[in-house]
Amino acid sequence: MRPPDAAWQHLISTIHTSGRKAALAITGGGSGAISELLRVPGGSRLLIEAQVPYDEQALESFLGFAPEQASSAGTAIAMARTVRARASRLVPADTDLVGLGATAALVSDRPRRGEHRFHIAIATSAGIAHCTGVMAKGRRDRGAEEDLVSHAIVLWLARACGVAAPSPGSLLDADELFEEMVVASVDTIDQLVAGEVDRVTAQPDGQLMLAAPRPLVLMPGSFNPLHAGHVLLARVAEDHAQQPLAFEISVTNVDKPPLECATVRHRLTQFAWKSPVELTRAPTFLEKSRLFPKTTFVIGADTAERLVAPRYYGNDDIRMHVALEEIGQSGASFLVAVRVDAAARVRTLSDVQVPRRYADLFSEIPEHRFRLDTSSSEIRARGV
Repeated sequence: MRPPDAAWQHLISTIHTSGRKAALAITGGGSGAISELLRVPGGSRLLIEAQVPYDEQALESFLGFAPEQASSAGTAIAMARTVRARASRLVPADTDLVGLGATAALVSDRPRRGEHRFHIAIATSAGIAHCTGVMAKGRRDRGAEEDLVSHAIVLWLARACGVAAPSPGSLLDADELFEEMVVASVDTIDQLVAGEVDRVTAQPDGQLMLAAPRPLVLMPGSFNPLHAGHVLLARVAEDHAQQPLAFEISVTNVDKPPLECATVRHRLTQFAWKSPVELTRAPTFLEKSRLFPKTTFVIGADTAERLVAPRYYGNDDIRMHVALEEIGQSGASFLVAVRVDAAARVRTLSDVQVPRRYADLFSEIPEHRFRLDTSSSEIRARGV
């Protein structure tokens, strides 16, 4: 049971005056937490915004990817990080900011096969904490489950705001399940994946930096895995440009879910004591050129073809020209390596139909210097 009305109102008033700012994202159930917080005077001291991305497409749009399961701890954590990242752009940098994400599966107008449950996560500068509650089926109607989850959200938010409050588990009966977990503190990779920063540099010794000097030669890719062809191309490109090269991995992708923090860290281990790696949120070369002006990007002929193909811009010639113009004005350029495509055709820069006005953006590494016949996807398919 929640505290009596007077104690409940005092608890919410204390959250309001905690000195924190909060942003909430709630789906599936528990949106009553918003009105619980705002029915007590002083809510503007606490609340920046509250999002309710209830529809499946709305949730996908909010997160930037489609979660495997809407009601899960992972989704609640992603929501907490996303809403905190959104709010961080609206407040001063030194704000003590809390992002809360909550998702629930409750009584529906159709029989529910799975458990009736809720997942609540908080994201702060100190890290991530999340909890899960499982309610007995048939014990409560929809309204009662909604109220329980709404109150659980307020109690979990109180914890994030440093306010003494009962555990959300106290709202459940003794035979119902409640678990909570604190995740490792947020570091710069967490911040990057959450959208709080746009660029992190991983040095060969593992040091992570937010403001390292920008490289003049950059080789983008997923590097899943890094293989000998990548390493050789990097060395050839360095020799060609007479500048040191860094690799680049974007944690966001145009048509795939963002990389998880664990995946990013795993891929970084491949570069230990070998080369610096730029981690970014720049999936397109237009975005990369904004982060790295005056940089030479090392790419394959297949990527060069996509850069100048209107179909990769929604079949919009104007979008393509606008992007290439901006890339050129940034001082960026492309060093193109010969590739062998899936049909075993040797593809060179001469095979790419580069519009004449952008020809100066592209130069080629001669085939006798380097030719890449193997891809990371082929290596994964072979299980090597």
